[in-house]
Amino acid sequence: MFDITRDIQPLTYFRRKSAEAVKHLKTTRRPMLLTINGKAEVVVQDAASYQRLLDVAAQADAREGIRQGLEDVAHRRTRPASEVFSEIRRKQRIPR
Repeated sequence: MFDITRDIQPLTYFRRKSAEAVKHLKTTRRPMLLTINGKAEVVVQDAASYQRLLDVAAQADAREGIRQGLEDVAHRRTRPASEVFSEIRRKQRIPR
């Protein structure tokens, strides 16, 4: 979560004190929201935190795919793999 006293800064602060800002990002592991003319424009974060975010998103995608697959099975929206492969071979004219 953001600490509004430290994690929301104008872009000019980040430009002037980038080394200090990067140190803060690495220490807190929190993203920093940068503003331009008082409006939120950019979010920056350290590389390790960004990688963790990507990993969490990938896990969520996998879980959602599994959930959808199980829902398809429950609602009988599936076909046997052998039937699907036979159809692909037929459409692509692939001999057995």
